[in-house]
Amino acid sequence: MTTHPTPVLTLLAAALLVLAVPAGAATPAELLAGYSASAGAPAQAARGQAFFQSRHGGEWSCASCHGAAPTGPGRHAATGKAIEPLAPAAHARRFSDAAKAEKWFRRNCNDVLGRECSAAEKADVLAWLNTLKP
Repeated sequence: MTTHPTPVLTLLAAALLVLAVPAGAATPAELLAGYSASAGAPAQAARGQAFFQSRHGGEWSCASCHGAAPTGPGRHAATGKAIEPLAPAAHARRFSDAAKAEKWFRRNCNDVLGRECSAAEKADVLAWLNTLKP
């Protein structure tokens, strides 16, 4: 019988992130620091941009719904539902709640990758998003 430690490690990484960020409100910088600490390496914005715009073998990329430049509104590729800008500079509440950020990373990474994103992938994407100006 083969066991798969990935779900346990994913839960552990999420728990460590929650511990790394103060309860309640957060800032994009605090979340980035938590993801980078969990990854054990500094984030790379260029890698985050490439990740965001790539399809990863599936139909969608992050940009499919959030737009190539996520400083403006997006639209869900399947439902057509409007999505507010993703870049923190364009939408003050983005990445201001650690639990909400984790919820949406989990959902969207599963849609795009078929799995949860790693802490390094989250750090890279957030590092890139933090460089964008409206």
